[in-house]
Amino acid sequence: MQNILIIINAAPYGSERCLSALRLATALAGNDGQPAIRIFLMSDATVLGLPNQIDGAGNGLQGMVEGLVAQGVDIRLCRTCALARGLGELPLIAGTSIGTLVELAEATLVADKVITF
Repeated sequence: MQNILIIINAAPYGSERCLSALRLATALAGNDGQPAIRIFLMSDATVLGLPNQIDGAGNGLQGMVEGLVAQGVDIRLCRTCALARGLGELPLIAGTSIGTLVELAEATLVADKVITF
């Protein structure tokens, strides 16, 4: 089984990069013999971990994150980035968590592929 790490830096609502990353992760997670997928949110992408954000399409990004979590995708927010944006004490989308740079380094070392958005 392949290990795929997706690192997202782009803000969830500033461009389509975050959406594209989630779409790719969803497509990968939906494959038979699916790879092990990890998503690490950095910089402004950490805001994606907050629940109840409503975009023009309804609650699309949160639904995608929840769907990925339900499929066993590990989604973590960079601790330093989250704290810099005041997210440290806020509730996150169920199944997501705060991660560390050490965890990102470990995920990078075991990954067969690293994709950044």
